[in-house]
Parts: sequence; C-alpha cells; structure tokens
Amino acid sequence: MLSAVTTTGKIAGRRSSGFYQDVMNGLKANQKYLQSKYFYDEMGDKLFQQIMASPEYYPTRCEMEILQHRSDEIAPWFTESGEAFDLVELGPGDATKSVWLLQELLQKDVPFTYYPIDISSNVIGWLESKLPVSLPGLQMQGLNGEYLDRMEYVNNISDRRKVVLFMGANIGNMTPQQAIIFCRQLHDRMRPGDQLMIGFDLKKHPKTILDAYNDSRGITRAFNLNLLHRINREMDADLVVSQFEHYPVYDPGTGACKSYLISLVEQDAHFGSGETIHFREHEAIYMEISQKYDLAETEYLARQSGFRPEHHFFDTKKWFADILWQRLP
Repeated sequence: MLSAVTTTGKIAGRRSSGFYQDVMNGLKANQKYLQSKYFYDEMGDKLFQQIMASPEYYPTRCEMEILQHRSDEIAPWFTESGEAFDLVELGPGDATKSVWLLQELLQKDVPFTYYPIDISSNVIGWLESKLPVSLPGLQMQGLNGEYLDRMEYVNNISDRRKVVLFMGANIGNMTPQQAIIFCRQLHDRMRPGDQLMIGFDLKKHPKTILDAYNDSRGITRAFNLNLLHRINREMDADLVVSQFEHYPVYDPGTGACKSYLISLVEQDAHFGSGETIHFREHEAIYMEISQKYDLAETEYLARQSGFRPEHHFFDTKKWFADILWQRLP
C-alpha cells in the first residue's frame, strides 16, 4: 500500500479532470481497474492510519523498527564523504519513520537539504508546518507533484549529490517489470555515486502476508470500498457499494499480493456525465498490487536498472529490508 498522512483534503479534487478520466479509463477496460493513488481522500487517509495500526499489518512496524533503531548505522553511509547533499524522499507520508533518520543526520556535521515529494499538497503543507518545529535547524523544501517531475526540478535548482529515499514498500505497488522501468527512470535523474534507499517487503509465510491485506476488523475492506464512495461523491455516480466485495489474493510463487473488488450481481452504474458502466456478476475490478521480494530479486532489480547494492538494513524478524543502492555510470 502507498504511504499516507491524515489530511483534510484530497490528492485529486472534486473538479479534477484527471481523476474522472482515470476512473473512466479503468472501468471501461476489458479488465476493469482503479488506480490505487486515488485511495487517499479524507476518509481513505483515516482508514489507512487505522490499517497501519492493525495487528495484522506488519510492514509499517517493521520499517519503523529499522528507522528507529538503525538510523545511527544508516546515516554514516550518507555522510562519510563529508560532502553536502540533498535528501530527496518520494512519498514521505507523515514522516513518522524518516524523522528518525532526519534527527540522526542533523547531528552530523554535513549540510543537507530535505526535499519531500508527494502528490498531495496537503501532505507537503503538513510537513512544512510541522517538521521545522520538531526538528530545529532542518533545511527543507516540500515539493508537490509527481515524483519524477519534481526530481528533475531538484536537479535544476541544486547540483549537490543526491540521496533518494523510496521507503514504505511503495516499490511494491508496481509489478516487477514496472519497478524496473521506474528505477531506470530514477537512474536517469541521478548521477554516478548518488544513492537510493528502497524499502522492500520481503517474502514470508503466505498467511502472514495475506492477513495483512484482509484484517479481521475489515479496515482494508472499508479502505478499498471507500474509493467507490469517492467516485459516487466526486463523479455524481450511483455505484451500490454494498454490491461489491473486497477480495485479496496472494501468490507465494510470484510474490504478488493483489486486491480486487468483485461485483456480487450484474449491475449498471450511472455517472453524472451521462456515462453508464456495466458490471457482470462476479466481475472483478483490479485495485492494487503489493509485490513481495526475496533478496535475489532485489539484486536483480538493482542490476537491471543501473544500481549496485551497498547495504541491507533488516528488522529483527527479517520481514522487511531498507536496501541502499549506489547509482552506477
């Protein structure tokens, strides 16, 4: 799942033509789908906070353990050259994990500027108001927009070396092939010697993984169905939410954990624009992938996208890894 922060706004507003077009493209496809980035309206943010606190959802706790207890080991990898740098974080959420690393870096005698990049202007506004207060001396500039576009902006305004953070297992919201393409795009926006730290949710017992996306309290179910409520509200639609069922699956062979919404009956949904979408009984809407990796697969991803693994930081159970890569020429 993508990281989030509780906000009072939406990452795509009520009048967003992009949201409308993406939803219609997805629901008109042969295999219906919805983009997971649209989960995070006001209610979606709140539900995701509850998911992260649920006993079954281990990824946040595992990575929090790494950042809280091993930032003193991580920070020297960024500062040992003594050269000033830019710390660019893609999708920081509320920074409750990265704040531990920021605290550690502030104790080093190496200047750095923190650039959190997020598609949500509310997230960026929250970080810009809170972090300088909680972390005196932090130099930061929040950037609202798409990751790759905003990275190019940072390159244009600063020629310092770059350390890029992409944590929270957000790389898992892509298929392995999509992840290679994305990492190659990151490579193209970095220079030789720049560093990239990516959070990977590692393969483990299948039930542990599946339970994380099908919690006993039904929060993940509500989180997925909330996107239908959002569509109804923002697109003046009449999707009958009770006639869809949350259905997660995990394939331990491929490491793909996928979430679907299943139409329980044959039905039509009408939209304020005049469009009608037909759903067959038992037809699936593909909602999200949460890809799991083993270490060999992370190394393959690094090689295929122009990076060299430098170090692995694990939680005590070795369920999660923040892996540091260096950008090759």
